[in-house]
Amino acid sequence: MRHCEVVEAVRGEAVVYWMRMEDLRIHDNRALSLASAYANAEGVPLLALFVLSPQDYIAHDRSARRIDFTLRNLAHIKESLAKLQIPMVVISHCHRGTLPERIMTVLDGWNAKQLFANIEYEVDELRRDVRVCELACQRGTVKCTFVHDKCIIVPGTVKTKEDRGYSVYSPFLRAWLPHLTDQPDPLACAPDLQSNSPAIRQHGVYGHLFDTDVPEHVEGFELAKDDAEIMRTCWPAGEVAAEEMLRRWLHTKARSSQFGAADPLSDGATEPKNQLKDSRVGKYNDARDRVDADTTSRLSPYLAAGVVSARQCIRATMNLSVNKNTRVDASRETGIGRWVQELAWRDFYTHVLALFPRVSMGRPFIEKFANVSWETNEDDLQAWKDGRTGVPIVDAGMRQVNKMGWMHNRVRMITAMYLVKDLMIDWRLGEKYFMETLIDGDLASNNGGWQWSASTGVDPVPYFRIFNPYTQSKKADPTGDYIRYFVPELSKVFGEDVHNPPAKLAQKLGYPLPLVQHQEARQRAIRRYKNPGDV
Repeated sequence: MRHCEVVEAVRGEAVVYWMRMEDLRIHDNRALSLASAYANAEGVPLLALFVLSPQDYIAHDRSARRIDFTLRNLAHIKESLAKLQIPMVVISHCHRGTLPERIMTVLDGWNAKQLFANIEYEVDELRRDVRVCELACQRGTVKCTFVHDKCIIVPGTVKTKEDRGYSVYSPFLRAWLPHLTDQPDPLACAPDLQSNSPAIRQHGVYGHLFDTDVPEHVEGFELAKDDAEIMRTCWPAGEVAAEEMLRRWLHTKARSSQFGAADPLSDGATEPKNQLKDSRVGKYNDARDRVDADTTSRLSPYLAAGVVSARQCIRATMNLSVNKNTRVDASRETGIGRWVQELAWRDFYTHVLALFPRVSMGRPFIEKFANVSWETNEDDLQAWKDGRTGVPIVDAGMRQVNKMGWMHNRVRMITAMYLVKDLMIDWRLGEKYFMETLIDGDLASNNGGWQWSASTGVDPVPYFRIFNPYTQSKKADPTGDYIRYFVPELSKVFGEDVHNPPAKLAQKLGYPLPLVQHQEARQRAIRRYKNPGDV
C-alpha cells in the first residue's frame, strides 16, 4: 500500500474510489473495499469514478473490443453500486497529459478529501499517479492511497538471493509459491462493501451523480454492429457471468461445440462424477495445448479487465483439491496445478513489467537482439494479419483473433513465431496488432508472450528453436476441426492435407500458397539472430 499523506488534512464530505481498466469488479477489490471501510468509519459517503482517456487508448494500442468490454462491464458495475446507494460517474478526458489535474478538479468539486485506487504498473500510468500524489500534497487537502491488487503476490516481493527480480519463470515459480502462505494472507478476499446511507439520494451534489450514464461507445473506438454482437455472445459482461464461467471451468465437462465463436454460458454443460479428473480443469494438464476442443478457461478477458480476481481463481481451485483449503496445488502433474501455474505466469510477466520498465517502452529485454535485421514486407505483414499466409494453423489462428478478439495461447505462440522467425518481421508489429485486436489485451502478458516467441525477452525460447508450424499444427489440432472451422476453404479437407495442403489442392480450393518455405526461412532466422545486424 502506498500513501500520499497531507499535512493537517481537513475532513471532507466524501471518499472517492477511482476505478481503472484492470479492476472492473466490486467483489474482492482491495482499493474499493478499503475506500468503503474508510467512508463508513468517517461517516461520509463513498463515490466511484471512472475516467475514459482516448489518448491513452491510442498510445497503448487498446482495441475497440477492449473498450467496448470495459463499457459493458461499467454498466453492470454502476447498476450494482447503485443498489448500495453508491453513485458511479464515468467521465471522459481528452488530453492524457492533464488527466491528473482533471482528477483533482473532480475531487474539489465533490469536496472529497480521500482518494483510493489500485496500482497500475505501466510506466505512463505510474507517472500519472505520482503526479496525482504530487498535486494532492501541494494542495495539502487530499490523501491518496494506492494499493496493490492485480497480482497475487506484490511485485518486488519475489526476489533472487542477490535481491533482484527474476527473469526466468521456473525459479520465479519456486520462490513465488512460499509467498502464498505469507501474512497477511495474499489470497484473502477483500471485505464486502458497505452501503451508503439512502440519504445520499437527496444530497445537492451527490444525488445527481446517480443520473449520469455510462456511454455506449468512445469516439474512435466504435465497433461495427456484427462485431459488437459477436463480442457480446462470446464475452458476456459482468461479475456474475465471470463467476459462472469460472464455475463451469472447474466443475463441468468439455463440449466440442464450444471451441469456436460460441456462447460460453449456453445450456448443455454437464458435471462429471469425478471433478478432479474429468472436468475441463481436471483434463487441463493433458489437453491444454489442444485447440480443437474446449480445453481452456477462456477467463483471460475477465482477468485482464479485473472482472474476476486472480485470488478468487486460486481460492476456487483450493476448494476442489484433496486437501481442501490447506495449500495451493501448483504441480505439473494435475490440471489444477497447471492452471495455477498459468496464473503464476501472469504474475511473472507483471513483475517483469514493474521491475524492468524498458519492456513497456518497446525495448527487448535482451538488448543484444535490438539490432536483429527485420524484413519490411508490408504485403506479408498484411497477409499474416488477414490469415492468408498459406499455412493453415497460422491462418486459422489469425482468423480466430479477427473474429473473436481472442486466440488459444498455443496458437498465439505459433502465429507469433511464424511472423517473427519465418517472415522475419519485427515482433513489435505483431505485439501492436494483437493489442489492437484482442479483447484480453494486457501489456505485460502480451509483451511477455511476443518477446518469448521472438527470443528477445525474459525466459525466452532460444533463438535456434523455431516452431515448425506444420508439426505444431498436427499436435495442436490433430483432428483438423479447428482449421476447418476457421478456414472455410479447407472445410472439406481431411487427413494430413488439412495441415499442409498440396499446391494443386490449395489452388483448386482458392487457398493461398505459403508465403515462404519454412526450412529456408528457418535458416535465415538463425543466421540473423546469431549475428545481429547481418542480413
